[in-house]
Amino acid sequence: MTGGRSHDKPEYIRLGEADRSALFSSGLEYNPPARGMWNIVHTGMLVPGAHEIFACAQGCLRGVILTAAEMLTLDRMSWISVSESDMFDGTLESDIIDGVEDILGRIGKRPPVVLLYLSCIHLFAGVDFEEIIRELSARHPDITFVDCYMTPTMRKTVTPVMKMSSQIYGALKPLPLNRKAVGIVGCDRATDQDSELVRMIRNSGCEYRDIALCKSYEEYLGLAECYLNISCIPTGILAGEELEQRFGAKHLHLPARYDPEGLRENYRRLAEALEIECPDLSVEEAEAERALCEARQVIGDTPVAIDYTAVTRPFELGLLLIRHGFNVKYIIADTASGEEDPFDRLRAEAPDILVYSSVNVNMLDMPEREHERILAVGQKAAYYFSTDNFVDIVVNGGLYGFTGIRKLAELMREAALEPKDKRRLISHKGWGCASCLG
Repeated sequence: MTGGRSHDKPEYIRLGEADRSALFSSGLEYNPPARGMWNIVHTGMLVPGAHEIFACAQGCLRGVILTAAEMLTLDRMSWISVSESDMFDGTLESDIIDGVEDILGRIGKRPPVVLLYLSCIHLFAGVDFEEIIRELSARHPDITFVDCYMTPTMRKTVTPVMKMSSQIYGALKPLPLNRKAVGIVGCDRATDQDSELVRMIRNSGCEYRDIALCKSYEEYLGLAECYLNISCIPTGILAGEELEQRFGAKHLHLPARYDPEGLRENYRRLAEALEIECPDLSVEEAEAERALCEARQVIGDTPVAIDYTAVTRPFELGLLLIRHGFNVKYIIADTASGEEDPFDRLRAEAPDILVYSSVNVNMLDMPEREHERILAVGQKAAYYFSTDNFVDIVVNGGLYGFTGIRKLAELMREAALEPKDKRRLISHKGWGCASCLG
């Protein structure tokens, strides 16, 4: 069973008939006005004191400038406009260097680090980025220059978000590894301090470090001391791997799971890495179960829609909810990458779930259609299914573990009882960031 209206690419498919290796074929795309996901501008601003410089065409500049303006950080961004003639006169490298020189002479206080972003046209033209960084570093030894990329052409390999999540650690310098320092890397927002993950780190006698908690450049530089770095989301894996290569810090990927057995395995691996006994988390697990049951009583048989922008493992969350009696009817996701086993189990247990593409052009008509009352988990699900009853989180919202499941269940219960202003909330760029919008 497939759907589709004005174009030949189906916008949804029945889960029981879905091929997880290729849920949807590529085609004309639609980008809905749900803006909570962070982009490379937001992520770069996590480096305390950093100044971002974007070198790209004016059409591309518009988006990044508006992002900085909305999040009230225009004082930390500058730009170099690239024209068509620049592509042919052999001055691409010198134009960037001269542009950076001019910017540094104008902004007043010298930043400790400059995040210099080139765009896809520079890569197409074969610009020598390494030489640009070397020249600028020689001229300004008091500033660390980090190569960054605004290249949507990378989406099918290393995505811009994944690359940026790694490059924000590019200014770190080698330090002796500290056995009492453990970091969580690659996340745009700090992991919930109540989570079992953070508590285990702290209870082991180690200091928990996270770029999202750094208030100064000195604190940021201290991230290089971590002997163990943990990534919890797929886009953070590259950051952990590269820090391991650069500094020798061990990297441990412990994905944010919704499967109790998977979480227990995560904690077993963490305890082993911390060289401590794995704690008894049966109380936390029981509290998660209780919260799910209470949410189910309130939500009843109301259809639930989950989207991948809210949680990094939407199929695994769907499986958890189905097994607790929720009427999960829709999932919005374009891939099942990293979720092969949860996908297969959910397909076997709930084959009638409809999986929707998040970007198919036919989704343009979705908000205008008549829908039954739906509880949405995620901004895109709220937009597409036209509901004000939604959980407003992005990329897990910092939630993790059994405590995270409990808090998510409580958010679902709250969403069912207290509608939100969807139009206002989902228009804000960068969930959790300051915004000039009302």
